[in-house]
Amino acid sequence: MNSVYLDYNATTPVDPAVVDELLPFLTTHFGNPSSNHPYGKAGKEAVELARGRVAAALGCTPGEVIFTSGGTESDNQALIGTAFANRERGNHIITSAVEHPAVLKPLSWLEEQGFAVSCLPVDGAGMVDPDEVRKAITGRTILVSIMHANNEVGSIQPLAEISAITRARGILLHSDAAQSVGKIPTLVDQLGVDLLTVAGHKLYAPKGIGALYIRKGVRVAPYLHGAGHEGGLRAGTENVPYMAALGKAMELAAERIAAGEPGQVEALRDRLHAQLQELAGGVVLNGAEKERLPNTLNVSFEGVVGADLLARLPEIAASTGSACHDGKGELSGVLKAMGLSRAQGFGAVRLSLGRLTTAQDVDRAAALIAAKVKEIRIS
Repeated sequence: MNSVYLDYNATTPVDPAVVDELLPFLTTHFGNPSSNHPYGKAGKEAVELARGRVAAALGCTPGEVIFTSGGTESDNQALIGTAFANRERGNHIITSAVEHPAVLKPLSWLEEQGFAVSCLPVDGAGMVDPDEVRKAITGRTILVSIMHANNEVGSIQPLAEISAITRARGILLHSDAAQSVGKIPTLVDQLGVDLLTVAGHKLYAPKGIGALYIRKGVRVAPYLHGAGHEGGLRAGTENVPYMAALGKAMELAAERIAAGEPGQVEALRDRLHAQLQELAGGVVLNGAEKERLPNTLNVSFEGVVGADLLARLPEIAASTGSACHDGKGELSGVLKAMGLSRAQGFGAVRLSLGRLTTAQDVDRAAALIAAKVKEIRIS
């Protein structure tokens, strides 16, 4: 495929080093980690090595990490498991209007089970005000779930400030960090979170693997019931190859962050933004200007519908959060919560860069997008 890939927030390619890590566990080391023979022991050792690598990248202990099938399961485990395990303390949960459906949908289901959910507004940059969290807390509040970084506009939430509020009240804090892990430092003690979601395919591991950090002492009910895998919290024979892959991907991510990869990607993102402004004009940034993922550029092109633009640009692989054609359709829930007008919201395009993006990719994408924007505007 000859298109420029600018959809890293949707998914990433699997890093070659990650592929090398997982392949032996599809062939030679195929044993069940629960088996007490050399094949099984090799599998168990691989799982615990991977768990240690994930823990090291998050700044926690291996015993605080469980493996899941991905971000959606991790979110469901965190929210539903925590809600039911702590129900005698209360039934109130706080979240934000810009969360991923993997958070909002299970919370909607919990409402059907008798829990109360407060959904906080955000400002024009997609940011939650910590004071709004403080005001929403009641004597029945048991959990707050605020994402670390937004998948559409990249805005990074003030989790450390929010955690100071929740900890003072003895309330648990969960964060969906699917978009931030691997892109920026996500050390659980610095963030102050009690539970944190990791999605493998967002950080150069395969689809179908994820992890959930659960701070020691936090009560969480099992989500999948069966044998006592993952400390009794997540039953099912371990997916050894993908666990090994996630561990390697987390190790690589920590190394690359320390080596300055976020700054390199941010420079390319800003180069793309500057060229679009120069070549196309009428470009409006959506989301926070500074407190934003280094790889994410969400912009609206005046007089252009984002979905139509991408449909006419097979040379660019990117996304738009709003389902729209000719101004009709559903505005992205994130952009709507941010207060964007229909015109600006439907004009939005998310361009997300990654490890393999080059300056040549950026220059080609800017030229192609700008030319098509001008063409649409005069048509």
